[in-house]
Amino acid sequence: MSKFVIEKPVWDLFPELSIGIVVAKGVDNSLKREEELKETLASELAKANEEANQYLTADVFSENEVIAVWRKAYQQFKTKKGVRCSIEALLKRVSKGNAVGNINPLVDIYNVISLKYGLPCGGEDIDKFAGNLRLTKTEGNDEFLALGDETNDNTLPGEVCYLDDAGAVCRCFNWRDGVRTMLTENTTNAFLIIECIDPSRKDVLKQAITDLAAQTEDYLGGSTTATILTKENPEIEL
Repeated sequence: MSKFVIEKPVWDLFPELSIGIVVAKGVDNSLKREEELKETLASELAKANEEANQYLTADVFSENEVIAVWRKAYQQFKTKKGVRCSIEALLKRVSKGNAVGNINPLVDIYNVISLKYGLPCGGEDIDKFAGNLRLTKTEGNDEFLALGDETNDNTLPGEVCYLDDAGAVCRCFNWRDGVRTMLTENTTNAFLIIECIDPSRKDVLKQAITDLAAQTEDYLGGSTTATILTKENPEIEL
């Protein structure tokens, strides 16, 4: 059985980091289920887009607290120019009235949670992992084909990213997913993640991870386990 491990170089940079994980087994993310849930999840996304406005109170977009904390974190490691955390990307859309809409059920569910709680969320297909999944600082040049790209865009030395034995899974924390492990209509076993870099929001993370697990089961069936990883508890079996 594979596992997910947050390695020492990440804790050295971010000792107060908390990562919430939902391992969902036997879910139905099929095209048929997507069609059945489309209107319901569209309604949930619309509501979450409205709720997300609570995180946009500063006149200057980058000074909103849930954005500023990740901007500061991204300054602590190597990134490509202009890289932004996934929650910032979602909130930018909200701020411009460009609502986040349907993609597929698993992605819709974690986007609802992300918008609702103001935390970065993501997901991968467990069955596509090669060996263990690690969150670490990379030595660079890990193979990575991003969603929407036609050529590889490999990692940089010193970048914080999710890696397995075949290369990068998701770069710069939860910035950009890769094609190889993406959630699709064929996904039945999913690794869902919520990142929290702000120690004052640990209680919010607990609520969010509980909500994510419950919604995944309610909409897609299967079974879920929810865990929060910290420096004292840095790994789980998948």
